[in-house]
Amino acid sequence: MVARIAIIGRPNVGKSTLFNRLAGRRLALVDKTPGLTRDRREAEAGFGKRQMLLIDTAGLEEGEQNPLTARMRVQSEAAIGDADIVLFLIDARSSVVPADEVFAELVRVSGKPVILVANKCEGRSGEAGYYDAFSLGLGEPIALSAEHGEGMGELYRALDQACEGLDETPPASPDGESMPLRIAIVGRPNAGKSTLANALLGEERMITGPEAGITRDSIATDLVWETRKLRLFDTAGLRRRARVHELAEKLSVGDALRAIRFAEVVILVIDAGQPFEKQDLQIAALVADEGRSLVIAVNKWDLVRNKKDMLQELRTEVARLLPQVRGVPLIPVSALKTQGMAKLMTSVFDVYDIWNRRVSTGALNRWLQDAVERHTPPAVSGRRIRLRFMTQPNARPPTFVAFCSRPEKLPDAYKRYLVNGLRESFDLPGVPIRLTMRKGKNPYATKG
Repeated sequence: MVARIAIIGRPNVGKSTLFNRLAGRRLALVDKTPGLTRDRREAEAGFGKRQMLLIDTAGLEEGEQNPLTARMRVQSEAAIGDADIVLFLIDARSSVVPADEVFAELVRVSGKPVILVANKCEGRSGEAGYYDAFSLGLGEPIALSAEHGEGMGELYRALDQACEGLDETPPASPDGESMPLRIAIVGRPNAGKSTLANALLGEERMITGPEAGITRDSIATDLVWETRKLRLFDTAGLRRRARVHELAEKLSVGDALRAIRFAEVVILVIDAGQPFEKQDLQIAALVADEGRSLVIAVNKWDLVRNKKDMLQELRTEVARLLPQVRGVPLIPVSALKTQGMAKLMTSVFDVYDIWNRRVSTGALNRWLQDAVERHTPPAVSGRRIRLRFMTQPNARPPTFVAFCSRPEKLPDAYKRYLVNGLRESFDLPGVPIRLTMRKGKNPYATKG
């Protein structure tokens, strides 16, 4: 069965942009002018093993000011009736407006499965509108930027779940069966990145040698590892900024940084003979700041004599030096002798699954209640700070929002307590965790 997906919302919230993004080609005209789309437009699209028919609609206007507006509204309401699933878009930058509330009621009355999408969430300008979207009573919104492609992974997962009840087509695998898992190999010059890439590929695809800086470009290569499709990016060595002089090297550093931003898992290669130098730690911090999942490959392990003591020492050091990714996998390998590759890739797949992990709102709030009871937030100026509610708007990396009476006063130490508790209680080792404190009440609370 091909699921029919209607993209619905008031004018100029980005419906046609999302339509084009899902269709994979520019079929609908896009402009800032409200009401540019006047008829329903359809296109076939797919992801994984799912096939769908997209329906782009005119914006729903309140009232029927003229015959054209009335016909646009009829077309949009007909699309809801014909759809199996409704994608309801709001503009996060302008928050929830009365037209959104009117339309939310239309969607509820239809009884169709609905996915609420807060579009235009790029940057901080969309944050307030995202949290306002909870007030529509249609569940947790998906933070999205249709224009820039941010949040599409979350949307595909929501569509996949919604489609499960429509037919017996097996769902797409969570590891991205149709799209290769993107892995960037990064590290200091001459740590063995290209040798590791060759070991994984099973052939001498990358030029290697003792000279630092042989690799200039981020080279992408596709491969299959035990039925898993991968795209491997071998990157130029990242040097300290003061040592980056030549134009070509400046360009290659920029290319490596882009590879990190587009990767889903980053393998940081360090030299077992010179582990955790300052540059290694800076690269790991950059990966965490970009929100990527991380695995550390300790290369040239065949040259280490006392392996057991060395490994224990390295694990102690990584826990002390990289608390923002506590529990990050540390895998000894010898890229030259192709040793440790299976264990390395097992850790890559494991950390990718953790990076995609979602925690239910109910479980989060039961945990939050226990965490507050164990360690009450401090009083500031005689007033106790209250934590009321927590939700997870995004994965990749796991991102949590807690609603708090005075978020600006909550000490950083208490935030770290919460992050560490989330990591331990919900088994989230080795990935960056985002926690944002927002002022407000429980968005699910019944309005009095």
